[in-house]
Amino acid sequence: MGGLLFGYDLGITGGVTSMEPFLVKFFPSVYKQMKDESSHESQYCKFDNELLTLFTSSLYLAALVASFFASTTTRMLGRKTSMFLGGLFFLVGALLNGFAVNVEMLIIGRLLLGFGVGYCNQSVPVYLSEMAPAKIRGALNMGFQMMITIGILAANLINYGTSKLENGWRISLGLGAVPAVMLCVGSLFLGDTPNSLIERGQREAAKKMLQKIRGVENVDEEFQDLIDACEASKKVEHPWKNITSPKYKPQITFCSLIPFFQQLTGINVIMFYAPVLFKTLGFGDEASLISAVISGGVNVVATLVSIFSVDKFGRRILFLEGGVQMFLSQMAVGAMIAWKFGVSDEGSFTKGQANLLLFFICTYVAAFAWSWGPLGWLVPSEICSLEVRSAGQAINVAVNMLFTFFIAQVFLAMLCHLKFGLFFFFAGFVVVMTIFIALFLPETKNVPIEEMSKVWKSHWFWTKVVPDDVADNDRKAVQES
Repeated sequence: MGGLLFGYDLGITGGVTSMEPFLVKFFPSVYKQMKDESSHESQYCKFDNELLTLFTSSLYLAALVASFFASTTTRMLGRKTSMFLGGLFFLVGALLNGFAVNVEMLIIGRLLLGFGVGYCNQSVPVYLSEMAPAKIRGALNMGFQMMITIGILAANLINYGTSKLENGWRISLGLGAVPAVMLCVGSLFLGDTPNSLIERGQREAAKKMLQKIRGVENVDEEFQDLIDACEASKKVEHPWKNITSPKYKPQITFCSLIPFFQQLTGINVIMFYAPVLFKTLGFGDEASLISAVISGGVNVVATLVSIFSVDKFGRRILFLEGGVQMFLSQMAVGAMIAWKFGVSDEGSFTKGQANLLLFFICTYVAAFAWSWGPLGWLVPSEICSLEVRSAGQAINVAVNMLFTFFIAQVFLAMLCHLKFGLFFFFAGFVVVMTIFIALFLPETKNVPIEEMSKVWKSHWFWTKVVPDDVADNDRKAVQES
């Protein structure tokens, strides 16, 4: 449900901001500019409005702030408490948006939605990584990304259905309360993770939970590993300071750069501005929403591919293949827009050309959905040891939300000024991030979280950075257990 909330908001926003009744009520200047045929405003600049982009991006700024509070909550009160609070924030925010009567009410609602997203994105990936056995940790954790894609698709379908209604935008925004209620209620029936229970001194409850989720009585070896990890974490008085020490340089590097690169793939341009983007490129009102539904459906199917392949083929191969496919797709999209629109904004797509453009966008979405989408949440959540896990995940969420905010805030202005060059801009970053993964990310499939340190010592680069005693202590602990 935590992923569903995030995905629903990503998908719903672009559709709502392309609905004319919504624009008339809250952003009349954008509506007037869009309808003014006498204006010489560029096709690329139809929706370039700072207040409109603030409506979209304010959520991610709030999520950035919330992620730091959520880190403390997740560590001290448990993962399920953070999930409950995330659902509660999202519920209130969705209701405020659904009943909004002015822009101020909209923005306040968006900020509360952001707190909900921040709490859920902090706690849910950690919860899944800690509950899952190492052999299926990748597939189970990718359930989070799967729910994000389902949320996006559901939002696109709802937008298509409500676009013909006078106050359809209220229904689209208000329905976010449904998954929020489901998350709040569901979290009450969840058990907390063994790691979290041990961290809070509840060892007996932790052992029972471990026996329950593993389905066997003899869990002594794994349980002792968790206790050892917890004892090590208790010696760390300041996890935020500790994660900057040399032994955690790989973790802080990937927890910072993976979400940074994830946003600079340009995916959220497609996800939360899809209807606006398609409308800008000459698709009609209905066609733009249908196109968003199609790309959302591809997103769901492609995420299924990653669930069934991540623990078989590993993380690196999905990252690398996805990077190559995204680059080629973005170059094709940019070339088509340059060919038809150029910089003078004159031209249009035929039906066949529009379908070809949609095909390239879908191949791009598919590549992201089985690579940087799910792996952007999986890898940071599985590489951090217990003593810095909350801090590492907070950094992951904060960087993700910071650059989601940045891209959301400047995208429409960038589209207006860079025109088709925007897609070449993102393609360039895809090249950089693919090379980064090829050189610096070791394979982490089937490696228990508590033994992750030995991965760094076997890597050509990180072995020069991570102190020798880290891996030695890890091997010693494994031998003793």
